[in-house]
Amino acid sequence: MKAYDVRGVVPDQWDEPLAELFGAAFAQVTAADAIVVGHDMRPSSPGLSGAFARGAAALGVDVTEIGLCSTDQLYYASGALNLPGAMFTASHNPAQYNGIKLCRAGAAPVGQDTGLTEIRELVERWTRAGAPGAPEAAAVPGTTTRTDTLKDYAAHLRSLVDLTSIRPLKVVVDAGNGMGGHTVPTVFEGLPLTLVPMYFELDGTFPNHEANPLDPANLVDLQKRVREESADLGLAFDGDADRCFVVDENGDPVPPSAITALVAARELARHGGSGTIIHNLITSWTVPEVVRENGGTPVRTRVGHSFIKAEMARSGAIFGGEHSAHYYFKDFWNADTGMLAALHVLAALGGQEGPLSALVSAYDRYTGSGEINSTVADQADRIAAIKAAYGDRPDVTLDELDGLTVTSTDWWFNVRPSNTEPLLRLNAEARDEPTMTKIRDEALAIIRA
Repeated sequence: MKAYDVRGVVPDQWDEPLAELFGAAFAQVTAADAIVVGHDMRPSSPGLSGAFARGAAALGVDVTEIGLCSTDQLYYASGALNLPGAMFTASHNPAQYNGIKLCRAGAAPVGQDTGLTEIRELVERWTRAGAPGAPEAAAVPGTTTRTDTLKDYAAHLRSLVDLTSIRPLKVVVDAGNGMGGHTVPTVFEGLPLTLVPMYFELDGTFPNHEANPLDPANLVDLQKRVREESADLGLAFDGDADRCFVVDENGDPVPPSAITALVAARELARHGGSGTIIHNLITSWTVPEVVRENGGTPVRTRVGHSFIKAEMARSGAIFGGEHSAHYYFKDFWNADTGMLAALHVLAALGGQEGPLSALVSAYDRYTGSGEINSTVADQADRIAAIKAAYGDRPDVTLDELDGLTVTSTDWWFNVRPSNTEPLLRLNAEARDEPTMTKIRDEALAIIRA
C-alpha cells in the first residue's frame, strides 16, 4: 500500500477475495450509502472491480459501476454524482500489476491520513489468523447498476475550455494501449483536429511500449510520428490516462513545468486575473514567476496528488501542477485530469498562428536535469551528507518540506527518498546548462559516494 493508493502484483500480492474485503472496508470507512466504481483495460481489472463492488454491496451500499474508464473519468463520476469512488488501475505499472485509487464524494482524496490507513487496518483484521474473517453483511444488500459516463465527462471538460474558434490542428495521440484510446475519440469529437491515433487498442499487456510517458524511451514512437506527419503537436497519455505529456512540432518534449505555467496563465485569465496556483517543490522556477506575472499567488507544496488536492481544497486554489504531468483543476473537483490540460494546450496553440515550440518558450526559462534516481543503502545518511556539505554555505538556503531542497541565487536542487524503493530522487535546475550540470554532478557525487 502506497501513500495514496493500493497497488501490487495480481494474484501474488492480491486477488479478488482481497478486493472484496477492500470494498467492504471502503464502504465502512466512508459510511457511504452509495459508491461509484470503474476500471481500466488490464486483464485483471473487471474481476477485481466486480469483487470490490460485491464487497461494498454486501454491507448494504448501492454501487454504480461505470465500467471501462480513465481515472479522471472516475473522478468526474465521483464529482458529478457526489459519491465516493474506486478506480481499478495500476496506472503506468507493468501488466501484472493492479491497484485501486480511492476518493470520497466529490473526488476528495483518500490517502494515508484521510482513510487509507483505516481501510488497510480493517482488511488486515479481517484476514488475520484467529480474527473474525469477514465483515458483517447487511440485512438488505445494496443494489448494483451500470451506467456510462463517457459522453457526460467529455461534455464537462469541453465546457471548461473555449475551443470554438481555434484554427485546424494536426495532433498525434499515443494512448499506449491505455485508456486514452477510450476517452480521446469522444472528447475530441467535432473539434477542428486531424487526429492521428497511435496504439488506441485497449490492451493491458502493453504490446507496444509501457504506458509511462515519464520515461523518454516511451515517447520515441510519438516523436517520430509527429515529425513524419508534420503534425502541430503530439500528446502521450499514461495507462489510466490521467497524465498527459506534450511534444512540440519538432518532436521535442515540452516540460510539464512549462505546461503548468501555460495552463496557470490561462486559468488565471479565466478567473479574472487572480487566484491561487499550487505547484510542487520540484516544478521549475518558471511556474511561480509566471503565476505572479499573471496576477496569481503561487503556493509551493509536497510532491503527490493527495498533498496537492488537500492544499487545493484548503487554499481554494484554481489550478495545480506537478513535474510528473499531473494537472489539478478547481472546476474538476480539485482532481487531476491530463485531458483538460491537453485541451488547454490545444486552445492556446489553436488561438494563435505560431508553432508550439515558440508558444511554450515563454514558459520554459531554465535548464532542468529531469528526475535522476540513485540506488542507495541508507537514504537518511546520504541526505545528511548533502545537508552537511551545503548547510554552512552563506549563499544557500535549505528546507525540508519534502526531502531536502538546497537553493542558491542561480540554481536549486531537491533530493527526496522513494517511499517504496531504496532510491534517492534528484531534481536540479539552474539559469544555464553549465551551472545545472555542475550542481547536478556535485549532488550526485555525494549521493553515490
